[in-house]
Amino acid sequence: MSIYVGNLSYEVTEDGLNQVFQEYGTVKRVQLPTDRETGRLRGFAFVELGTDAEETAAIEALDGAEWMGRDLKVNKARPREDRGSSGGGRGNQGNSSRRY
Repeated sequence: MSIYVGNLSYEVTEDGLNQVFQEYGTVKRVQLPTDRETGRLRGFAFVELGTDAEETAAIEALDGAEWMGRDLKVNKARPREDRGSSGGGRGNQGNSSRRY
């Protein structure tokens, strides 16, 4: 399991998140995604602790807590959805009333 941590300050560091989550167990991994174009932090992170019980305790304690001037959103991370193609390009299928 992994924890989603949202509404983070853009000044957050991996070490800072480690310190916060170490109170609840062994931090196995911290991931701070960055924007591909700008390289800037995206305002959320994923944290993995040693056990499910540690992660549950961290979620219960930190969801809604204020840190670095922001109210954290902390919950179980959901599997990434397959976005597929961006759609579009279908034109005007099925619209027989179009006039030329």
